[in-house]
Amino acid sequence: MRVPKSWVSIVAKEIMEELLKRNLIELQAPREKITELLHELMLDELMVEDRLNEEVREMLKKFDSEISKGRLDYRKVFDLTKQKLLKERNIII
Repeated sequence: MRVPKSWVSIVAKEIMEELLKRNLIELQAPREKITELLHELMLDELMVEDRLNEEVREMLKKFDSEISKGRLDYRKVFDLTKQKLLKERNIII
C-alpha cells in the first residue's frame, strides 16, 4: 500500500466533510458510521496491490532454486507475473 494506513481515516473524514460541504450527499446514517464504512472501503481498495504482491510472492516460491542459481531474475519474473494477473483480473492499480 502506497498510502500509510494512519492516513486513511484522516482522508476518509476529509472526503466526507467535503461531500457534505458541497451538498453532494445526504446522510441517512450517523456521520461516524458512514465515515467508518468509507475508511474500510478505502483501506480494502488500497490493499488490493498488497494482496496481489503477496500472491505473486507465493507463486514464485516454487522457482526459488532457479532464482537462487541465477537462471531467473526475481524482479523481472515478479513484474511479469504481476502484470499478467492484473490483466487477467482486470485490476487497475
